[in-house]
Amino acid sequence: QVQLVESGGGLVQAGDSLRLSCAASGLTFNNYAMGWFRQTPGKEREFVSAITWNSFRTYYADSVKGRFTISRDNAKNTVYLLMNILKPEDTAVYYCAAHRATIPKSDSQGYDYWGQGTQVTVSS
Repeated sequence: QVQLVESGGGLVQAGDSLRLSCAASGLTFNNYAMGWFRQTPGKEREFVSAITWNSFRTYYADSVKGRFTISRDNAKNTVYLLMNILKPEDTAVYYCAAHRATIPKSDSQGYDYWGQGTQVTVSS
């Protein structure tokens, strides 16, 4: 049974930093590209960032480029999202997802497994 468990969310002030973690189990982690998405009430889930299985390539939404950094530790079956200079518009539930592919997609439809999400709230 595949599980993706996010952690690290919380309430912070604008300009602060947070690091999200996503621990995976029940799958061969090295076989999966990993992605982070976020969603706010009434809106579609949107792509935030993704990373290839070997960390050779990373991808970011324009809205977070230069502020967020994705990384992974295959020995720990964990993917991270370091979020710096947080803004109120970053407030959302953040989800990690696993995509069995060499090149991760920015389309949420392409992902095979999802975590339950972690809330990030940024106050102004």
